[in-house]
Amino acid sequence: MTTSSLTPDASFDGGDLDCGNGLLLLIRRHIDPLPRGALLEILSTETSVQEDLPAWCRLTGNEFVSMAQREGRERAYLVCKGALAERAPTTVRAPRVAPVARQPIPVSKPDRLPVPAPAPAIAPLSVMGIGSWPRPRWLIRALHERLEGRLPEAEFESTADDAVRLAVDAQIRAGVDVVTDGEQRRDSYASFVGARLDNCQLIPLTDLLPLVDDPEEFAEELRALDVPAGEVRHPAVFGPLGRSRPIALHEARFLMTLSDRPAKVALPGPYLLARTLWLECLTENAYASRDDIARDIVRVLREELADLLGAGVALVQFDEPVLSEVVFTGPKQRRSFMCGALSERGDASTELAFARDLVNAVTAGFPRERIALHMCRGNWTPDESTCLAGDYAPLVPTFAAMNVGTFSLELCTPRAGEIDVLRSLPDDRRVGVGVVNQKHARIESVDEIVARAETAIRIFGLERVLLHPDCGFATFADNPVASAVIAEQKLAAIAAATRALRDKYRLPPP
Repeated sequence: MTTSSLTPDASFDGGDLDCGNGLLLLIRRHIDPLPRGALLEILSTETSVQEDLPAWCRLTGNEFVSMAQREGRERAYLVCKGALAERAPTTVRAPRVAPVARQPIPVSKPDRLPVPAPAPAIAPLSVMGIGSWPRPRWLIRALHERLEGRLPEAEFESTADDAVRLAVDAQIRAGVDVVTDGEQRRDSYASFVGARLDNCQLIPLTDLLPLVDDPEEFAEELRALDVPAGEVRHPAVFGPLGRSRPIALHEARFLMTLSDRPAKVALPGPYLLARTLWLECLTENAYASRDDIARDIVRVLREELADLLGAGVALVQFDEPVLSEVVFTGPKQRRSFMCGALSERGDASTELAFARDLVNAVTAGFPRERIALHMCRGNWTPDESTCLAGDYAPLVPTFAAMNVGTFSLELCTPRAGEIDVLRSLPDDRRVGVGVVNQKHARIESVDEIVARAETAIRIFGLERVLLHPDCGFATFADNPVASAVIAEQKLAAIAAATRALRDKYRLPPP
Protein backbone atom coordinates (compact mmCIF):
# COMPACT_ATOMS: atom_id res chain seq x y z
CA MET A 1 0.00 0.00 0.00
CA THR A 2 1.51 3.34 -0.99
CA THR A 3 0.68 6.53 0.84
CA SER A 4 -0.40 8.19 -2.39
CA SER A 5 -3.21 5.64 -2.74
CA LEU A 6 -4.58 6.15 0.74
CA THR A 7 -7.99 7.73 1.17
CA PRO A 8 -8.71 9.69 4.34
CA ASP A 9 -11.51 8.50 6.59
CA ALA A 10 -12.23 12.03 7.82
CA SER A 11 -11.16 15.50 6.75
CA PHE A 12 -11.38 19.08 7.97
CA ASP A 13 -10.09 22.51 7.01
CA GLY A 14 -7.95 24.20 9.66
CA GLY A 15 -7.56 27.41 7.66
CA ASP A 16 -4.71 29.57 8.91
CA LEU A 17 -4.72 28.29 12.51
CA ASP A 18 -1.36 27.21 13.87
CA CYS A 19 -0.79 24.46 16.41
CA GLY A 20 -0.61 26.91 19.30
CA ASN A 21 -3.70 28.84 18.25
CA GLY A 22 -6.40 26.22 18.08
CA LEU A 23 -5.43 23.73 15.36
CA LEU A 24 -4.50 21.01 17.85
CA LEU A 25 -7.92 21.32 19.47
CA LEU A 26 -9.59 20.79 16.10
CA ILE A 27 -7.32 17.85 15.29
CA ARG A 28 -8.21 16.26 18.60
CA ARG A 29 -11.93 16.85 18.02
CA HIS A 30 -11.76 15.01 14.68
CA ILE A 31 -9.27 12.26 15.48
CA ASP A 32 -10.67 11.09 18.83
CA PRO A 33 -13.81 9.37 17.43
CA LEU A 34 -11.81 7.51 14.76
CA PRO A 35 -10.64 3.91 15.27
CA ARG A 36 -6.91 3.18 15.41
CA GLY A 37 -5.49 2.92 11.93
CA ALA A 38 -7.93 5.47 10.51
CA LEU A 39 -6.65 8.41 8.47
CA LEU A 40 -7.38 12.08 9.11
CA GLU A 41 -6.79 14.70 6.43
CA ILE A 42 -5.94 18.20 7.67
CA LEU A 43 -6.07 21.12 5.24
CA SER A 44 -4.04 24.15 6.25
CA THR A 45 -2.57 27.35 4.84
CA GLU A 46 -0.35 27.99 7.89
CA THR A 47 3.31 27.31 7.04
CA SER A 48 4.40 26.43 10.60
CA VAL A 49 2.13 23.36 10.54
CA GLN A 50 4.60 21.67 8.18
CA GLU A 51 7.12 21.45 11.04
CA ASP A 52 4.84 21.30 14.07
CA LEU A 53 2.46 18.56 12.94
CA PRO A 54 5.12 15.82 12.52
CA ALA A 55 6.45 16.76 15.98
CA TRP A 56 2.95 16.46 17.44
CA CYS A 57 2.58 13.03 15.82
CA ARG A 58 5.87 11.79 17.28
CA LEU A 59 4.95 12.93 20.78
CA THR A 60 1.38 11.62 20.73
CA GLY A 61 2.01 8.19 19.23
CA ASN A 62 0.29 8.91 15.91
CA GLU A 63 1.91 8.49 12.49
CA PHE A 64 2.55 11.37 10.13
CA VAL A 65 1.81 9.83 6.71
CA SER A 66 2.22 12.48 4.05
CA MET A 67 1.94 16.11 2.95
CA ALA A 68 0.68 17.28 -0.44
CA GLN A 69 0.67 20.77 -1.91
CA ARG A 70 -2.73 22.08 -3.03
CA GLU A 71 -3.66 25.29 -4.81
CA GLY A 72 -2.02 28.44 -3.51
CA ARG A 73 -0.66 28.11 0.02
CA GLU A 74 -2.91 25.22 1.04
CA ARG A 75 -1.36 21.91 2.00
CA ALA A 76 -3.10 18.62 2.77
CA TYR A 77 -1.60 16.61 5.63
CA LEU A 78 -2.45 12.97 6.24
CA VAL A 79 -2.18 11.64 9.80
CA CYS A 80 -2.91 8.09 10.97
CA LYS A 81 -4.42 7.55 14.41
CA GLY A 82 -1.87 5.20 15.91
CA ALA A 83 0.33 3.37 13.40
CA LEU A 84 -0.40 2.93 9.71
CA ALA A 85 0.30 -0.77 10.19
CA GLU A 86 -2.87 -0.94 12.30
CA ARG A 87 -5.03 0.17 9.37
CA ALA A 88 -7.73 -2.31 8.39
CA PRO A 89 -7.58 -3.63 4.79
CA THR A 90 -10.86 -1.92 3.93
CA THR A 91 -12.19 1.21 5.56
CA VAL A 92 -15.42 3.02 4.87
CA ARG A 93 -14.64 6.64 4.27
CA ALA A 94 -16.44 9.11 6.48
CA PRO A 95 -18.11 12.08 4.79
CA ARG A 96 -15.88 15.08 4.33
CA VAL A 97 -16.35 17.63 7.09
CA ALA A 98 -16.94 21.21 6.02
CA PRO A 99 -14.46 23.88 7.16
CA VAL A 100 -14.84 24.32 10.90
CA ALA A 101 -15.57 27.81 12.18
CA ARG A 102 -15.28 27.36 15.92
CA GLN A 103 -18.05 29.42 17.48
CA PRO A 104 -17.86 29.82 21.27
CA ILE A 105 -21.05 29.05 23.15
CA PRO A 106 -22.71 32.24 24.44
CA VAL A 107 -22.31 32.53 28.21
CA SER A 108 -25.41 33.13 30.32
CA LYS A 109 -25.28 34.23 33.95
CA PRO A 110 -27.97 33.44 36.54
CA ASP A 111 -29.91 36.38 37.91
CA ARG A 112 -29.81 35.01 41.44
CA LEU A 113 -27.91 32.19 43.13
CA PRO A 114 -29.91 29.65 45.17
CA VAL A 115 -29.68 29.87 48.96
CA PRO A 116 -28.16 26.99 50.96
CA ALA A 117 -30.53 24.27 52.12
CA PRO A 118 -30.22 22.44 55.45
CA ALA A 119 -27.73 19.57 55.55
CA PRO A 120 -26.83 16.91 58.14
CA ALA A 121 -24.27 18.13 60.66
CA ILE A 122 -20.75 16.71 60.55
CA ALA A 123 -19.83 15.60 64.08
CA PRO A 124 -16.37 15.88 65.68
CA LEU A 125 -13.99 13.06 64.73
CA SER A 126 -16.09 12.22 61.67
CA VAL A 127 -14.38 9.87 59.22
CA MET A 128 -14.39 10.56 55.49
CA GLY A 129 -12.40 10.09 52.33
CA ILE A 130 -10.75 13.05 50.66
CA GLY A 131 -12.44 12.43 47.32
CA SER A 132 -11.18 10.02 44.69
CA TRP A 133 -11.70 6.25 44.83
CA PRO A 134 -10.14 3.62 42.52
CA ARG A 135 -12.33 3.08 39.43
CA PRO A 136 -13.20 -0.38 38.09
CA ARG A 137 -11.49 -1.26 34.81
CA TRP A 138 -14.80 -1.28 32.97
CA LEU A 139 -15.47 2.28 34.08
CA ILE A 140 -12.03 3.43 32.93
CA ARG A 141 -12.76 1.99 29.49
CA ALA A 142 -16.09 3.81 29.46
CA LEU A 143 -14.37 7.04 30.51
CA HIS A 144 -12.00 6.86 27.57
CA GLU A 145 -14.76 5.98 25.14
CA ARG A 146 -16.85 8.90 26.40
CA LEU A 147 -13.96 11.38 26.19
CA GLU A 148 -13.23 10.25 22.65
CA GLY A 149 -16.84 10.60 21.56
CA ARG A 150 -17.45 6.86 21.09
CA LEU A 151 -19.91 6.33 23.96
CA PRO A 152 -23.19 8.26 24.30
CA GLU A 153 -23.45 10.29 27.49
CA ALA A 154 -26.54 8.44 28.73
CA GLU A 155 -24.72 5.09 28.50
CA PHE A 156 -21.70 6.49 30.28
CA GLU A 157 -23.79 7.94 33.11
CA SER A 158 -25.54 4.61 33.64
CA THR A 159 -22.18 2.84 33.80
CA ALA A 160 -20.81 5.47 36.19
CA ASP A 161 -23.87 5.12 38.43
CA ASP A 162 -22.96 1.46 38.98
CA ALA A 163 -19.38 2.42 39.88
CA VAL A 164 -20.59 5.08 42.34
CA ARG A 165 -22.83 2.50 44.03
CA LEU A 166 -19.80 0.24 44.54
CA ALA A 167 -17.66 3.09 45.89
CA VAL A 168 -20.33 4.24 48.34
CA ASP A 169 -21.02 0.67 49.49
CA ALA A 170 -17.31 0.22 50.22
CA GLN A 171 -17.17 3.45 52.25
CA ILE A 172 -20.24 2.47 54.28
CA ARG A 173 -18.83 -1.01 54.94
CA ALA A 174 -15.66 0.69 56.16
CA GLY A 175 -17.68 2.82 58.58
CA VAL A 176 -17.29 6.37 57.25
CA ASP A 177 -19.48 9.12 58.67
CA VAL A 178 -19.39 11.31 55.53
CA VAL A 179 -19.66 9.85 52.02
CA THR A 180 -18.29 10.95 48.65
CA ASP A 181 -19.03 9.52 45.21
CA GLY A 182 -15.35 8.67 44.74
CA GLU A 183 -15.11 11.05 41.75
CA GLN A 184 -15.99 8.04 39.62
CA ARG A 185 -17.21 10.11 36.66
CA ARG A 186 -13.99 12.12 36.45
CA ASP A 187 -10.84 11.35 34.48
CA SER A 188 -8.98 13.22 37.22
CA TYR A 189 -9.85 15.34 40.22
CA ALA A 190 -9.33 18.64 38.35
CA SER A 191 -9.11 18.33 34.58
CA PHE A 192 -12.64 16.89 34.31
CA VAL A 193 -13.99 20.45 34.29
CA GLY A 194 -12.75 20.68 30.70
CA ALA A 195 -15.54 18.32 29.69
CA ARG A 196 -18.19 20.19 31.71
CA LEU A 197 -17.60 23.91 31.17
CA ASP A 198 -18.70 25.77 28.05
CA ASN A 199 -15.93 26.68 25.60
CA CYS A 200 -13.47 24.26 27.17
CA GLN A 201 -12.14 21.02 25.72
CA LEU A 202 -10.20 18.11 27.17
CA ILE A 203 -7.08 17.13 25.24
CA PRO A 204 -4.35 14.61 26.11
CA LEU A 205 -1.45 16.14 27.99
CA THR A 206 0.84 15.04 25.16
CA ASP A 207 -0.94 17.47 22.82
CA LEU A 208 0.62 20.32 24.75
CA LEU A 209 4.18 19.07 24.44
CA PRO A 210 4.89 20.74 21.06
CA LEU A 211 3.85 24.05 22.61
CA VAL A 212 6.31 24.11 25.53
CA ASP A 213 9.84 25.47 25.17
CA ASP A 214 11.54 22.06 25.34
CA PRO A 215 9.02 19.29 24.59
CA GLU A 216 11.51 16.44 24.85
CA GLU A 217 12.68 17.61 28.28
CA PHE A 218 9.10 18.04 29.46
CA ALA A 219 8.15 14.59 28.16
CA GLU A 220 11.10 13.12 30.06
CA GLU A 221 10.01 14.99 33.19
CA LEU A 222 6.54 13.45 32.97
CA ARG A 223 8.02 9.98 32.53
CA ALA A 224 10.31 10.50 35.54
CA LEU A 225 7.33 11.56 37.64
CA ASP A 226 5.39 8.45 36.66
CA VAL A 227 2.67 10.52 34.98
CA PRO A 228 0.76 8.69 32.20
CA ALA A 229 0.90 11.71 29.88
CA GLY A 230 -0.70 9.87 26.98
CA GLU A 231 -3.74 9.06 29.11
CA VAL A 232 -4.07 12.18 31.27
CA ARG A 233 -6.21 14.87 29.67
CA HIS A 234 -5.81 18.59 30.19
CA PRO A 235 -8.47 21.29 29.75
CA ALA A 236 -7.96 23.81 26.95
CA VAL A 237 -10.02 27.01 26.78
CA PHE A 238 -11.10 28.44 23.43
CA GLY A 239 -13.81 30.91 24.45
CA PRO A 240 -15.43 32.59 27.46
CA LEU A 241 -16.02 30.09 30.26
CA GLY A 242 -19.64 29.29 30.97
CA ARG A 243 -21.64 26.82 33.02
CA SER A 244 -24.71 25.85 31.02
CA ARG A 245 -24.61 22.50 32.83
CA PRO A 246 -23.33 21.73 36.34
CA ILE A 247 -19.79 20.73 37.15
CA ALA A 248 -20.59 18.28 39.95
CA LEU A 249 -24.21 18.89 40.99
CA HIS A 250 -25.35 15.81 39.05
CA GLU A 251 -22.77 13.76 40.96
CA ALA A 252 -24.04 15.07 44.30
CA ARG A 253 -27.70 14.47 43.52
CA PHE A 254 -27.06 10.82 42.66
CA LEU A 255 -24.78 10.36 45.68
CA MET A 256 -27.47 11.59 48.04
CA THR A 257 -29.92 8.95 46.76
CA LEU A 258 -27.58 6.23 48.03
CA SER A 259 -27.12 7.23 51.66
CA ASP A 260 -28.59 9.49 54.32
CA ARG A 261 -25.10 10.23 55.69
CA PRO A 262 -23.68 13.73 55.14
CA ALA A 263 -22.38 14.12 51.60
CA LYS A 264 -19.11 15.77 50.62
CA VAL A 265 -18.27 16.96 47.10
CA ALA A 266 -14.77 17.97 46.04
CA LEU A 267 -14.11 20.63 43.39
CA PRO A 268 -10.86 21.98 41.98
CA GLY A 269 -10.12 25.27 43.72
CA PRO A 270 -10.03 28.60 41.91
CA TYR A 271 -6.27 29.03 42.15
CA LEU A 272 -5.67 25.53 40.80
CA LEU A 273 -8.04 26.24 37.91
CA ALA A 274 -6.39 29.57 37.19
CA ARG A 275 -3.02 27.80 36.96
CA THR A 276 -4.51 24.96 34.91
CA LEU A 277 -6.78 26.80 32.48
CA TRP A 278 -4.53 29.77 31.80
CA LEU A 279 -2.20 28.48 29.08
CA GLU A 280 -1.16 31.50 27.07
CA CYS A 281 -0.48 29.42 23.98
CA LEU A 282 -4.12 28.23 23.92
CA THR A 283 -6.16 30.97 25.58
CA GLU A 284 -4.88 34.14 23.96
CA ASN A 285 -8.00 34.59 21.84
CA ALA A 286 -10.40 34.02 24.75
CA TYR A 287 -8.68 35.90 27.58
CA ALA A 288 -6.11 38.65 27.78
CA SER A 289 -4.51 37.54 31.04
CA ARG A 290 -4.68 35.10 33.94
CA ASP A 291 -6.51 37.72 36.01
CA ASP A 292 -9.07 37.95 33.21
CA ILE A 293 -9.81 34.22 33.14
CA ALA A 294 -9.76 34.08 36.95
CA ARG A 295 -12.83 36.32 37.13
CA ASP A 296 -14.84 33.81 35.11
CA ILE A 297 -13.42 30.91 37.13
CA VAL A 298 -14.69 32.59 40.30
CA ARG A 299 -18.11 33.13 38.71
CA VAL A 300 -18.63 29.52 37.60
CA LEU A 301 -17.38 28.14 40.93
CA ARG A 302 -19.75 30.43 42.85
CA GLU A 303 -22.62 29.19 40.71
CA GLU A 304 -21.62 25.58 41.38
CA LEU A 305 -21.09 26.14 45.10
CA ALA A 306 -24.53 27.75 45.41
CA ASP A 307 -26.20 24.84 43.65
CA LEU A 308 -24.37 22.22 45.73
CA LEU A 309 -25.26 23.88 49.02
CA GLY A 310 -28.78 24.46 47.75
CA ALA A 311 -29.08 20.73 47.08
CA GLY A 312 -28.14 19.89 50.68
CA VAL A 313 -24.48 18.92 50.29
CA ALA A 314 -22.99 19.03 53.80
CA LEU A 315 -19.43 19.92 52.81
CA VAL A 316 -17.96 21.35 49.60
CA GLN A 317 -14.20 20.87 49.47
CA PHE A 318 -11.99 22.99 47.20
CA ASP A 319 -8.76 21.22 46.26
CA GLU A 320 -5.68 23.47 46.12
CA PRO A 321 -2.65 21.13 46.11
CA VAL A 322 -0.69 23.43 43.82
CA LEU A 323 -0.21 25.80 46.77
CA SER A 324 2.53 23.40 47.85
CA GLU A 325 4.31 23.98 44.53
CA VAL A 326 4.24 27.72 45.27
CA VAL A 327 6.02 27.45 48.63
CA PHE A 328 8.13 24.31 48.23
CA THR A 329 9.78 25.03 44.86
CA GLY A 330 11.91 28.03 43.94
CA PRO A 331 12.19 29.83 40.59
CA LYS A 332 15.38 27.94 39.70
CA GLN A 333 14.22 24.52 40.81
CA ARG A 334 12.83 21.93 38.46
CA ARG A 335 9.09 22.37 38.69
CA SER A 336 6.81 19.69 39.99
CA PHE A 337 4.10 18.31 37.77
CA MET A 338 1.50 19.06 40.46
CA CYS A 339 -1.33 17.39 38.64
CA GLY A 340 -1.51 19.58 35.56
CA ALA A 341 -0.90 23.14 36.77
CA LEU A 342 1.40 23.86 33.86
CA SER A 343 1.29 27.64 33.58
CA GLU A 344 4.00 29.94 34.84
CA ARG A 345 3.74 31.58 38.25
CA GLY A 346 5.09 34.60 40.07
CA ASP A 347 6.90 34.80 43.41
CA ALA A 348 5.43 32.97 46.39
CA SER A 349 3.98 36.01 48.20
CA THR A 350 2.19 37.20 45.05
CA GLU A 351 0.79 33.74 44.31
CA LEU A 352 -0.40 33.13 47.87
CA ALA A 353 -2.19 36.48 47.93
CA PHE A 354 -3.77 35.68 44.56
CA ALA A 355 -4.92 32.26 45.83
CA ARG A 356 -6.32 33.76 49.04
CA ASP A 357 -8.27 36.40 47.14
CA LEU A 358 -9.67 33.87 44.67
CA VAL A 359 -10.85 31.49 47.40
CA ASN A 360 -12.45 34.35 49.31
CA ALA A 361 -14.15 35.65 46.18
CA VAL A 362 -15.69 32.21 45.57
CA THR A 363 -16.84 31.65 49.14
CA ALA A 364 -18.02 35.17 50.02
CA GLY A 365 -21.52 35.11 51.51
CA PHE A 366 -21.74 31.34 51.87
CA PRO A 367 -21.77 29.48 55.22
CA ARG A 368 -18.12 28.96 56.07
CA GLU A 369 -18.80 25.84 58.15
CA ARG A 370 -19.87 23.98 55.00
CA ILE A 371 -16.77 24.83 52.97
CA ALA A 372 -13.39 23.07 53.18
CA LEU A 373 -10.00 23.45 51.54
CA HIS A 374 -7.74 20.46 50.89
CA MET A 375 -4.00 20.62 50.30
CA CYS A 376 -1.33 17.98 49.77
CA ARG A 377 2.08 17.80 48.11
CA GLY A 378 1.29 15.72 45.05
CA ASN A 379 -0.61 12.46 44.61
CA TRP A 380 0.02 11.02 41.17
CA THR A 381 2.39 8.18 42.17
CA PRO A 382 3.09 5.94 45.19
CA ASP A 383 6.75 7.02 44.95
CA GLU A 384 7.15 9.51 47.80
CA SER A 385 10.53 10.66 46.50
CA THR A 386 8.98 12.41 43.48
CA CYS A 387 6.54 14.49 45.57
CA LEU A 388 7.19 17.78 47.32
CA ALA A 389 8.16 18.12 50.96
CA GLY A 390 7.87 20.91 53.53
CA ASP A 391 5.80 21.83 56.57
CA TYR A 392 2.76 24.10 56.60
CA ALA A 393 4.47 27.07 58.29
CA PRO A 394 4.69 29.22 55.11
CA LEU A 395 0.99 28.60 54.42
CA VAL A 396 -0.58 29.16 57.83
CA PRO A 397 -1.05 32.95 57.39
CA THR A 398 -2.75 32.36 54.03
CA PHE A 399 -4.97 29.63 55.47
CA ALA A 400 -5.96 31.89 58.37
CA ALA A 401 -7.07 34.60 55.94
CA MET A 402 -9.23 32.26 53.84
CA ASN A 403 -13.00 32.19 54.30
CA VAL A 404 -13.27 28.41 54.73
CA GLY A 405 -14.36 26.51 57.82
CA THR A 406 -12.27 23.33 57.47
CA PHE A 407 -8.74 22.59 56.31
CA SER A 408 -8.33 18.97 55.19
CA LEU A 409 -4.60 18.44 55.28
CA GLU A 410 -2.00 15.83 54.47
CA LEU A 411 -0.33 15.11 57.82
CA CYS A 412 0.53 11.41 57.99
CA THR A 413 3.46 11.42 55.56
CA PRO A 414 6.77 12.74 56.96
CA ARG A 415 6.88 15.08 53.93
CA ALA A 416 4.18 17.19 55.63
CA GLY A 417 6.29 18.10 58.64
CA GLU A 418 5.02 18.51 62.18
CA ILE A 419 1.36 19.19 62.92
CA ASP A 420 2.30 21.64 65.68
CA VAL A 421 2.97 24.45 63.14
CA LEU A 422 -0.80 24.60 62.55
CA ARG A 423 -1.48 25.56 66.18
CA SER A 424 -1.99 29.23 65.24
CA LEU A 425 -4.92 28.56 62.89
CA PRO A 426 -8.02 30.46 64.05
CA ASP A 427 -9.96 28.71 66.81
CA ASP A 428 -13.16 28.71 64.77
CA ARG A 429 -11.72 26.52 62.00
CA ARG A 430 -11.83 22.74 61.88
CA VAL A 431 -8.81 20.69 60.89
CA GLY A 432 -9.18 17.51 58.90
CA VAL A 433 -6.17 15.41 59.86
CA GLY A 434 -4.59 12.93 57.47
CA VAL A 435 -4.03 9.87 59.66
CA VAL A 436 -3.25 7.21 57.02
CA ASN A 437 -0.97 7.42 53.99
CA GLN A 438 -2.88 6.43 50.86
CA LYS A 439 0.38 5.88 48.95
CA HIS A 440 1.44 2.91 51.09
CA ALA A 441 -0.06 -0.57 50.86
CA ARG A 442 0.52 -1.19 54.57
CA ILE A 443 -2.63 -0.74 56.62
CA GLU A 444 -1.90 1.48 59.61
CA SER A 445 -2.79 0.01 63.01
CA VAL A 446 -5.63 1.39 65.09
CA ASP A 447 -3.11 2.36 67.77
CA GLU A 448 -1.09 4.42 65.27
CA ILE A 449 -4.18 6.25 64.08
CA VAL A 450 -5.41 6.88 67.63
CA ALA A 451 -2.01 8.35 68.52
CA ARG A 452 -2.08 10.75 65.55
CA ALA A 453 -5.64 11.77 66.32
CA GLU A 454 -4.80 12.32 70.01
CA THR A 455 -1.98 14.67 69.02
CA ALA A 456 -4.43 16.69 66.91
CA ILE A 457 -6.98 16.73 69.75
CA ARG A 458 -4.35 18.10 72.18
CA ILE A 459 -3.50 20.89 69.73
CA PHE A 460 -6.92 21.86 68.35
CA GLY A 461 -9.46 20.48 70.80
CA LEU A 462 -11.87 17.61 70.29
CA GLU A 463 -14.61 19.64 68.58
CA ARG A 464 -12.30 20.83 65.78
CA VAL A 465 -10.84 17.49 64.59
CA LEU A 466 -11.99 15.41 61.59
CA LEU A 467 -10.15 12.31 60.31
CA HIS A 468 -9.33 11.15 56.79
CA PRO A 469 -6.50 9.79 54.60
CA ASP A 470 -3.77 12.18 53.48
CA CYS A 471 -5.30 12.43 50.00
CA GLY A 472 -7.51 10.57 47.55
CA PHE A 473 -6.84 7.03 46.45
CA ALA A 474 -7.01 7.68 42.70
CA THR A 475 -6.19 11.24 41.65
CA PHE A 476 -5.99 10.02 38.04
CA ALA A 477 -8.45 7.41 36.83
CA ASP A 478 -5.71 5.58 34.93
CA ASN A 479 -3.11 5.80 37.68
CA PRO A 480 -4.58 5.07 41.14
CA VAL A 481 -2.14 5.04 44.05
CA ALA A 482 -4.07 2.28 45.84
CA SER A 483 -6.49 -0.54 45.09
CA ALA A 484 -10.14 -0.44 46.18
CA VAL A 485 -9.40 -3.22 48.68
CA ILE A 486 -6.61 -1.25 50.36
CA ALA A 487 -8.67 1.94 50.27
CA GLU A 488 -11.53 0.24 52.13
CA GLN A 489 -9.19 -1.30 54.70
CA LYS A 490 -7.55 2.06 55.42
CA LEU A 491 -10.90 3.79 55.93
CA ALA A 492 -12.00 0.89 58.14
CA ALA A 493 -8.89 1.33 60.27
CA ILE A 494 -9.69 5.04 60.72
CA ALA A 495 -13.28 4.18 61.64
CA ALA A 496 -12.12 1.64 64.22
CA ALA A 497 -9.77 4.21 65.75
CA THR A 498 -12.60 6.75 65.86
CA ARG A 499 -14.86 4.31 67.72
CA ALA A 500 -12.13 3.91 70.33
CA LEU A 501 -11.75 7.67 70.63
CA ARG A 502 -15.50 8.23 70.94
CA ASP A 503 -15.64 5.64 73.71
CA LYS A 504 -12.77 7.32 75.50
CA TYR A 505 -14.24 10.81 75.26
CA ARG A 506 -17.82 9.56 75.73
CA LEU A 507 -19.00 10.99 72.45
CA PRO A 508 -22.25 9.69 70.96
CA PRO A 509 -22.07 8.19 67.45
CA PRO A 510 -22.84 10.76 64.71
